[in-house]
Amino acid sequence: MTPRRSPARRPRRRSRKQAEADLFGVLAAAAIAIGLFIVVVDWLVTHWWVLVIAGFLATLAGFAWGHQRQQRARWDAARAQSLRYGLAQLDGLHHSRFEDAVRDLMYRDGCRNAVRVGGGGDLGADVKATDPYGRRWVIQCKHRRNGARGSAVGTPDLQVLNGTARQVHGADVAVIVTNGRVTAPAVAFARQQRLHIVDRETLGVWAASSRPLWELLRAVPPPRRPTSLS
Repeated sequence: MTPRRSPARRPRRRSRKQAEADLFGVLAAAAIAIGLFIVVVDWLVTHWWVLVIAGFLATLAGFAWGHQRQQRARWDAARAQSLRYGLAQLDGLHHSRFEDAVRDLMYRDGCRNAVRVGGGGDLGADVKATDPYGRRWVIQCKHRRNGARGSAVGTPDLQVLNGTARQVHGADVAVIVTNGRVTAPAVAFARQQRLHIVDRETLGVWAASSRPLWELLRAVPPPRRPTSLS
């Protein structure tokens, strides 16, 4: 014989007293909140000068915050405009700091979104930036610890840049920057493929002056959009 199942217990309904107690609690809390609100409003009406002082202090704090922000922007702009590097200084940098220096120089030239992306899996792009004319720059950096006495940048380095700069990164201007030498075949390859080379000599002029990079290179694409500088 199958055992009889005990009937399922129905959930107990809340008693009327419990419901009334809960309602009373809600009403009491609402009454206390309204009472406190009335007290605070009445106190503020009586002591209106507190609101005036608080508003005045808030206004001062807002002006101070805005002024500080503007001052910081001016300092950053001044630092960027006065940025200079000597070749000896660039030679002594770690390769990652060399990429930082190239990024900072692009920022100095007006590329406010300049960013260093170098590292594993960068696909030939160490620095990316958009200049004030709307052109997208993709830069590969080749640092040589011994400068001009180090190994020369060759065609294989430019082939990597040529294979990814436009197709992968959407470059308008593809550049390789080095503080060392560049082989003659690499220079010829760059001309054939519309790549730009910033060799040690060009880098020295760019880093030590205030001239933007696009003024030092030949056959840079025309601006994408009109600006106040064009």
